[in-house]
Amino acid sequence: MLRNVVEHGIEDVARAAGVSTATVSRALRGLPNVTPATRGRVLAAAAELGYVGSPAAASLATGRTRTIGVLTPWVRRWYFANVVDGAERALRETNFDALLYRFEVTRGERRRVDPSVLRRRVDGILVVGLPMGESEVHDLAALGTPLIFVGSGPPGQLTVRLDDKRAGREATEHLLSLGHRRIGHVTGDVDAMSEWAPGADRRAGWRAALLAAGITPDEDLVVQGDFELEAAREATVGLLRARPDVTAIFAASDEMAMGVVLAARSLGLRVPDDVSVIGVDGHELGELIGLTTIAQPVQDQGTAAARLLLAMITGAPAPEQVIFPTDLVVRTSTAPPRRPASH
Repeated sequence: MLRNVVEHGIEDVARAAGVSTATVSRALRGLPNVTPATRGRVLAAAAELGYVGSPAAASLATGRTRTIGVLTPWVRRWYFANVVDGAERALRETNFDALLYRFEVTRGERRRVDPSVLRRRVDGILVVGLPMGESEVHDLAALGTPLIFVGSGPPGQLTVRLDDKRAGREATEHLLSLGHRRIGHVTGDVDAMSEWAPGADRRAGWRAALLAAGITPDEDLVVQGDFELEAAREATVGLLRARPDVTAIFAASDEMAMGVVLAARSLGLRVPDDVSVIGVDGHELGELIGLTTIAQPVQDQGTAAARLLLAMITGAPAPEQVIFPTDLVVRTSTAPPRRPASH
């Protein structure tokens, strides 16, 4: 059965509710100076008529775009996908949209962030794990738009993250507590594009734990994994061939830790009998292979960052940074060394 569909405008809602169009506009946008009874009549009339207000019109009235710019190097990798998903869910709850800008990083190279493309297009900006130079950060902040970094951020900017140095230290301390002394590290540094990158801090945590245990860090035991499974696998094969005395490896992410496990297996080594492996993240697939990890609440970071940004847009004060806790999750990929530890 076919029905005629009639599009109703704001005038029809005003007529049905017995109020002015201005009152309808204020009621539908949740603005003050509208009594609960009047707001109820307006909402009921709008629902009955099937009226949906124009986002563009609301933006003109409030001076806001109801859009948040999200800058990130990747959208398919586990960490970034989960942060963006958590942020998008929080934005959707308040009828905000996310406008995604991707700046893929390859061996320390990427296109520069151009702040002019964001001007008057977004109400706030989330920077998710994107290494940036000092001048880029300055230009982005100069827009005067609420700005939050997620995962890592420069000094002086609001950042939602975990304590990466502590995570690296806790991961290494776990291996030390099991009796390991030759502990390799697969880092995720992106060619030192930013001194405040998580990979650099987690590597610093590895060094700090070794020094506290009276062990001089051996930089020959550090290899580059680029936060990628395949790159970590290749790097670990080289490390284990060159240094068969390594009995444990701390990888700066779970995806790289999975690459370490694959590398060990390809060399005929057993995990954890021949080499123990620990990562950082709490990746869902880690449980399937028994990966010990320093778990972090990734989606919660995206959600918290988005909600903080929305609050800042309305004028709420912001903290200097938000540090999320981590948890050591011990599984079957770590154990005491089978071979006697050498000092």
